[in-house]
Amino acid sequence: MSTQDHVHQTAGATPAAKGLMRRRQPRLGSLLAAALLAGTALGGYALAERSPAQAGETAPAQTGPLQAAPAHANAAALPDFSDLVSRVKPAVVSITTRLQASAADDEGPMPSPFSMAPNGMTPDGMPAHRHMIEARGSGFIVSPDGIIVTNNHVVHEAKSVTVTLSDGSELPAEVVGRDARTDLAVLRVKAEHPLPYVTLGDSSAVKPGQWVIAMGNPFGLGGSVTAGIVSAKGRDIGAGPYDNFIQVDAPINQGNSGGPLFTQDGTVVGVNTAILSPSGGSIGIGFAIPANLVKTVVADIETTGHVTRGYLGVAAQPVAPALRAALALPADQGGDKGALIASVEPRSPAAKAGLKPGDVITAVDGETVADPRDLAREIAALKPGANAKITLIRNGAPTAETVTIAAQPDSETADRASTPGAETPRVGLALQPLSPELSDQLGLPAESKGAVVAAVEPGSPAEAAGIEAGDVVVGVGTAAVDGPAAAVAAIRTAAHEHHAVALRILRHGNAAFVAIDLDKTHTG
Repeated sequence: MSTQDHVHQTAGATPAAKGLMRRRQPRLGSLLAAALLAGTALGGYALAERSPAQAGETAPAQTGPLQAAPAHANAAALPDFSDLVSRVKPAVVSITTRLQASAADDEGPMPSPFSMAPNGMTPDGMPAHRHMIEARGSGFIVSPDGIIVTNNHVVHEAKSVTVTLSDGSELPAEVVGRDARTDLAVLRVKAEHPLPYVTLGDSSAVKPGQWVIAMGNPFGLGGSVTAGIVSAKGRDIGAGPYDNFIQVDAPINQGNSGGPLFTQDGTVVGVNTAILSPSGGSIGIGFAIPANLVKTVVADIETTGHVTRGYLGVAAQPVAPALRAALALPADQGGDKGALIASVEPRSPAAKAGLKPGDVITAVDGETVADPRDLAREIAALKPGANAKITLIRNGAPTAETVTIAAQPDSETADRASTPGAETPRVGLALQPLSPELSDQLGLPAESKGAVVAAVEPGSPAEAAGIEAGDVVVGVGTAAVDGPAAAVAAIRTAAHEHHAVALRILRHGNAAFVAIDLDKTHTG
């Protein structure tokens, strides 16, 4: 394997999982290839006062959530995390899973959790078995009746799950529910007494540069603590549709996945999930799922055993500067911000409300949509049956539509059409009609209409835009085209008006807008 960087989930991976790592390439390309470990996050605590334990006194019993006492830190001194750790440690648990050696995660945004070390030992130091594998992860208790939060990849495909508390006692755990899209899972254990717990805080209040600590079970070393600062917020690492990670620089290693990320007041602001690393070990770039998302997912799973999300029914893409000009988007009404609708699912809420390809969504119920990720998160947070006001730009003018949100289907399917066509010398495309034979070869419905790209002229604006032979032109700007003649006419009109053309194409069944800048050519 080369030394290219990989995104690792923190829990380990079977040989089958390694195959998944090679097959799955996140959107950050070679820099962030998904590979499971067992992530952690960061934490820090500034303290000047002595705790009762340090003074030799008996600490009063706590009945509420475990939190650190207010700190009066000396700004010139390095932070001391000892009091914070002693207070929250009882709520942090180690998770041991047993699963079939051939188990592989085909469900979630990242592969399955167990990679074999070269010496035939699993990452937690346990001998590898022929039929069953034992691996370790982390988690934390969020209620006194034994509700535990961890990562989906820690418990996915597990035949049994055991939780080890900070005092060494072991309890069998039930998987209440899992959510592959956010890589979260909820467990439940039954104890003879109320368990110590921590609370999920407001992750939106976290700031880059803020001290945080991560706790977990790296390599089977339970109760481990690492500290660092928040490096950034809102990271998209290509792990799933709702990526919004907190980036931290605290060391995170195999076995840390599912562990809590604490701020100095003892609240959890994230769940440690992934790292970026050239070797699988920590290099100070870790990622945690923000607590505000965790709270929503955990509440749904506790109530129904699964997560219910809103569904709009569009495929969207960012608004590139060239597309802004080609679609005549006014700079004072969003500019390059927003989510450009590339396709609308038939019979979806978007289709019923009249949303169209070429519309640029700029807000949902007044919340700004800067890009497709924002749109996905805003829609997913809505309850099925709710009416949402979708603010958008259509044909250069602002407007709004009211959409009745549906429940997101378990597996999303799309009825897509494509086609080929004639010659447009000015752009550098040769188009041909979409015959029944071509439709069949391209795997398209028989009723598909459009124009198939037969050839792209070397050095042309079309080649510079990335158009390829075999692409199917189904629209120019917001107008659909039913064949080469219509495509050529629409392209000439757009070129005359904007000196740029926005083609809506289908490639391998996926719809997207591509902007052709008629002033651009390849120079070699």
